[in-house]
Amino acid sequence: MSSSLKNLSDFSHIQVGNAADLKFAIVVSQWNSQVTGALLNGAYAGLLAHGAVEENIELIEVPGSYELIAGSDMALRNKELDAVIALGCVIQGETRHFDFICQAVGTELAQVGLKHSKPVIFGVLTTDNLAQAMDRAGGKHGNKGEEAAITAIQMGLIHRSH
Repeated sequence: MSSSLKNLSDFSHIQVGNAADLKFAIVVSQWNSQVTGALLNGAYAGLLAHGAVEENIELIEVPGSYELIAGSDMALRNKELDAVIALGCVIQGETRHFDFICQAVGTELAQVGLKHSKPVIFGVLTTDNLAQAMDRAGGKHGNKGEEAAITAIQMGLIHRSH
C-alpha cells in the first residue's frame, strides 16, 4: 500500500518491549518548532506508553538539525544512556543547503552511534514542504517521533542484551 494512503505509525504487528529500565535522551531541534514540537510530543508519549520512566528521559534542545550531531554526541557522554533519539525537520528550499544538511546529519548521527556503541535514532524529517512535514508529525501519516521512540526502545533493549 502506498504511504500516501496510510498511517505509518502503526505498531500493532510488532512486540515493542518494556522500556521501564531504559534511559534515553531526546535531542530536538528548535528550528521548524511547529514540526519538531509535535515530533517531541510523539516521542515522549511513545516512550511513556511503553513503560519508560519520566526521570529516565533527558531532553536536550539544540538550535537546528545540524546541531543534532553535537547534541547527540554530548548526550552519549552519559554512559548510563541506552539510546538517543534525534528529532529534527529540514524542509526543501530554493538552494542546495537542504542536500548538504540532510546528508551531513544522516551520516554523522550514524557515526556518533558507532563512536559510542549506542543507538542514535534518526528522527529527522526531510520533506519538500511544511504540509508533508505536518503529515508526518502527528498528521495523516502518523508521528515519526513516536516511531523513533519505538525504535529507541527496541534498540535500547538489544543494546542492553549485548
